[in-house]
Amino acid sequence: MTLPSFDDYLLDLQVNNYSKETIYNYERDLLVFYSFLSDNNLSFKKLTKKSINQYKAYLHSVDRKTATDKKTTVHLSSYSVNRCLSSLRSYFKFLVDNDFPVPVSPDAIKLVKTDRKHPQIAEMHELISLIEAPTDYEKNKLVALRNRAMLETLFATGMRISELTNLNRSQIDASGRIFIKGKGRKERFVYLTPRALKCIGEYLESRTDQSEALFIPYNGTRYKNTKDRRISNNYLQERIKTYREYLQINVPISAHSLRHGFATYLAENGANPAAIQILLGHESLDTTTRYVNTSDRYAEETHVKHHPLRK
Repeated sequence: MTLPSFDDYLLDLQVNNYSKETIYNYERDLLVFYSFLSDNNLSFKKLTKKSINQYKAYLHSVDRKTATDKKTTVHLSSYSVNRCLSSLRSYFKFLVDNDFPVPVSPDAIKLVKTDRKHPQIAEMHELISLIEAPTDYEKNKLVALRNRAMLETLFATGMRISELTNLNRSQIDASGRIFIKGKGRKERFVYLTPRALKCIGEYLESRTDQSEALFIPYNGTRYKNTKDRRISNNYLQERIKTYREYLQINVPISAHSLRHGFATYLAENGANPAAIQILLGHESLDTTTRYVNTSDRYAEETHVKHHPLRK
């Protein structure tokens, strides 16, 4: 037993040109919803607004099951809860649009309030140390070259980790300009710094395979030459965490932190928010200004420079 027209919904996402990653995430979120129905002996046809509220409570609890039907003890953040609710709302809208029976209106699926946290950005010298960490801490020289090139690329361009791991060699031109398809299949150019371009060049010189992927897994004494093999997002996140621990950096750092740091330090150096928006691939300038406004140093300098009683 599955959710009604579940396969049709996934096919609809595919034919409407949603990315594989988006489809995968929607599928996983809806499998969590199906686990909720199964665990509570609820019929899809008899869902009510009260059932939706119960599902919200289920997502907040540590007794819920994952998409693979395993128990978990990890609390979901409000953002993760909203992602699950948005996936469910998208599925319900599909049912409505295709005249399938829907027990609850999609509009009845309200998102939860999110906590606005003050993002922490590591100091510039800490980010530089982290980017250079593979050279110092990786025993295998080829792994060091690859991981250093990945971190240099992330901070040079501000791209998302999924955009990085999906890069092909052919996407980089001699000047260091990269043409990518980002979130929602939006296309844009990003730009490597000279040091990032140098690191990628050194890494590629060490490779003997014919894989088109820019960053590929390494195991033992040789690269895996399978065409579709790529570095996983989880691997890179785990290495970033390890480097941070080696360096004893107190501020949490992830691949997204490098993207956030990229935008923050561009803003601190006077970059136009509209230009940062283009580089990050944001649809809305409001999203970009959140990066700009999180810079404590930028806020302090603005206060000192513009306060009417500064003199």
